[in-house]
Amino acid sequence: MTGTERKVFQKYYPPDFDPSKIPRAKGQKNRQFVQRVMTPFNMQCNTCHEYIYKGKKFNMKRETAEGETYLGLKLFRFYFRCPNCLAEITFKTDLENCDYQNEHGATRLFEAVKLYQDQQKREDEQEAEDAKDPMKMLEKRTMQSRQEMEEMGNLEDLQETSRTKEGIDTIGFLSATDPHIAQAQRIRMMEEEDDRMAKELMGITAEGRIERRLKDDEEDGDDDEDVPGTSQTPATSSSSTILKPPVPTFGEADEEKPSRKRIEQKDRFAGIKLIKKAK
Repeated sequence: MTGTERKVFQKYYPPDFDPSKIPRAKGQKNRQFVQRVMTPFNMQCNTCHEYIYKGKKFNMKRETAEGETYLGLKLFRFYFRCPNCLAEITFKTDLENCDYQNEHGATRLFEAVKLYQDQQKREDEQEAEDAKDPMKMLEKRTMQSRQEMEEMGNLEDLQETSRTKEGIDTIGFLSATDPHIAQAQRIRMMEEEDDRMAKELMGITAEGRIERRLKDDEEDGDDDEDVPGTSQTPATSSSSTILKPPVPTFGEADEEKPSRKRIEQKDRFAGIKLIKKAK
């Protein structure tokens, strides 16, 4: 057939054409075909321990598995070589589980989906076996009811615990345990304590007046003496005496013009109050 004849749509068949006389070529019974296939799962080569990941493309040889069928359907086997050590690896189709089955040359790696499917399949088989035995079904229902009662008891305990915790002031607890807030309160308390001690040492009262305590030895020796510049009122027979501002005595030259220093002293001692302890 020439190049122009293969492009025509209508071919001429002579009247004496007999298709049964055409010799047929005898093909191999288990013939292999080269096919571009991606690896269906992650695997590791057993020879060089090279990792071959899912989806990597190889030129594989495909053949029909002899004597293996599933519901009248043929199973196919694939051959390819490791890209590192050129060791032969094979796997075949698994129509029962809609998956591929590893044969030899490599080890299939962990896959969560495959494990879940296997576990689900085992559970279904176990349920089918239990459904045939009434005693096992009764035992299973008893175990389920006992488990439900235990779960209800745990739920009631959790509810009681939550009701107990409702009365706790969460915001106050968090604010009390906050390290930044606790440190600020501690600093403020220390400052207040320092101010209080300073006022006690200086003799300043809450009203802002300055108080001084007489020493015990002065009280023993000078019970009847009067403090110069002070006047004790008869109504206050107890210990407290109020110091009046001292009357400045000026010389003859300074009677008309008092000095500035004495005026400042007068203003300074104006609010002094002297307290004398009782025996």
